[in-house]
Amino acid sequence: MEMTGNYNKENEEHILVCLSTSPSNEKIIRTAARLTGAFRGTMTAVFVETSGFRTALASDKKRLADHIHLAEELGAKVETVYGDDVPLQIAEYARLSGATKIVLGRSNTGKHYPIGRQTFAERLAELAPHLDIYIIPDDQAVRYRRLAARPSAEALSLIDWLKTLGILVGASLLGMIFHQIGFNDSNIIMVYILGVLLTAIVTTGRIYSIVLSIISVLVFNFLFTTPKFTFRAYGPEYPVTFLVMFLAAFITSSLTTQIKRQAVHSTGMAYRTQVLLDTNQLLQQQRDAGEIIEVTAGQLTKLLHRDVVFYEVKDQELKPPVLYLADKEASGGEDYRKEEERAVAAWVFQNNRRAGAGTDVMEDVRYRYLAVRTSDVVYGVVGIDMRGENFGTFENSLLLSILGECAMALEKEFLARKREEAAAQAKNEKLRANLLRTISHDLRTPLTSISGNAGVLLASGERLDEEKKKKLYEDIYDDSLWLISLVENLLSVTRLEDGTMHLNLQTELLEEVVAEAMRHVGRKSEEYEISVVQEDELILAAMDARLIIQVIINLVDNAVKYTPPGSHITVSVRKDGEEAVVEVADDGPGIADEAKDKIFEMFYTVNNGIADSRRSLGLGLSLCRTIITAHGGTITVRDNEPQGTVFRFTLPLKEAKIYE
Repeated sequence: MEMTGNYNKENEEHILVCLSTSPSNEKIIRTAARLTGAFRGTMTAVFVETSGFRTALASDKKRLADHIHLAEELGAKVETVYGDDVPLQIAEYARLSGATKIVLGRSNTGKHYPIGRQTFAERLAELAPHLDIYIIPDDQAVRYRRLAARPSAEALSLIDWLKTLGILVGASLLGMIFHQIGFNDSNIIMVYILGVLLTAIVTTGRIYSIVLSIISVLVFNFLFTTPKFTFRAYGPEYPVTFLVMFLAAFITSSLTTQIKRQAVHSTGMAYRTQVLLDTNQLLQQQRDAGEIIEVTAGQLTKLLHRDVVFYEVKDQELKPPVLYLADKEASGGEDYRKEEERAVAAWVFQNNRRAGAGTDVMEDVRYRYLAVRTSDVVYGVVGIDMRGENFGTFENSLLLSILGECAMALEKEFLARKREEAAAQAKNEKLRANLLRTISHDLRTPLTSISGNAGVLLASGERLDEEKKKKLYEDIYDDSLWLISLVENLLSVTRLEDGTMHLNLQTELLEEVVAEAMRHVGRKSEEYEISVVQEDELILAAMDARLIIQVIINLVDNAVKYTPPGSHITVSVRKDGEEAVVEVADDGPGIADEAKDKIFEMFYTVNNGIADSRRSLGLGLSLCRTIITAHGGTITVRDNEPQGTVFRFTLPLKEAKIYE
């Protein structure tokens, strides 16, 4: 038995339609779909799986699967619940889901219960009085049959027969011992009933305990009733005793067998439910689309014990398929690479519907393909190997749930990636805006100075004395050098950030690199006392000398800019373990503690993050950090003692190779 329905919203009708193996059930489903459309409500499909469902005929399972598929095609959501009391399960699900109406076929009303003579619909109405029950007439309807009551065609086992025979012999021997001791017949009867119970537990079918129930009555009559060793009985009470003994044994064996089936059923259900819970937890831990797909495929192979093919969707196109084997040691073959298999997957991607084996669309293939989707967005297509018996309704429900979890995880990953791209784009826009604002602000001063000084020289150069001309030339020269330094820093930052600048690492003598840098510091450095101290000789390091020279120049120029004339600036070089250490120290006013964490950020300057009259764009220290990090070193800042600032960066040492 199965039913269909969806969670209702406020003031929205929620229709349940009961599904069964009856051939007439297709009409019931379509009628419920029309009723849902008329009420503009929702419809959900729920299968009530009994403990005996696994022994149902294959044709009935196939028909039920077709009905479930029809309900899905008509817009229903399929759910599965469990229990042998079908009306109770339907009523309880209707209560929890907020259903308002239920649709039954006439065949469902013909089942009478031994107690109270209630029909299926009557008992359902008693359990769920709030439901509006619609009974659909059908001339071709067959009477409703509970799946649990269907006789199963169980294969007989020689081992189980030997177990049954052994228990019969053991019960008879124990009964003879009791008889010799003087126990009455009721104790011996209990021994045989115990034997029937043990048989129901240790064997795999009901037939063994039923046969043992009959044989136990005959053996008890043969061994323990007068006249002994015959099948006659003189006592008038013995026929009643035999009947009670048989009924007790039969009922006991039936209950035990049913409990075993329910235990097996519950174990399988618990395992599958655990797979779904594990899938949810594992998917929440993944951050990459590839990892999400791998987890999903692994859980599907664990659940269905079938090979799985996954097509990932990227840039609105299906990527090549990836096969995940249920048996890692087996070979999955190359069927999934066939053109007809790819055509079905492409059709599913384009139409957002399932197709392939076991469906009514392009079914002549090996795999059944389903879309991994949320609403109208398809994030992938998964193919399930459909060789062998079709999987059950519960597996189908879990399959859809896992695919739904996968789709939500992929959507979350997609949205997170889009947010990162948007954040990166916003950051670039902000950097571009800051750059334009800062450049437009800071270039005005040197360009105005250059053009103004040049204009003075052009207009009245012949009337100026040599000292005045020299001062104007020096100003033009200083402003030009500042502009050249700015352009060099901008180009270096851009190339390092977008990866177009490649390091040309060579083993260099650090003393020579520092000396070369000192020859290119600004002319204003003449107003400062700058010294170079090298504690160790022949310090060799792996570096791109041109970039390290730029770092040293930036650090020295930075000390010149932010310390008053006459300050002491010291550049020291030494070894520290496996690293070469370069420090640029000054005795100026120093840097506030709150600024130390931001000083290496782009466009940040000590003066509130915007270039001031010192014309600092805030690029130099950011560039230094980028260059040193690319070399595998670190750069830091700390206070100098007793006052001032120390910038420190490291480079990996390198031993020189000597060829003789």
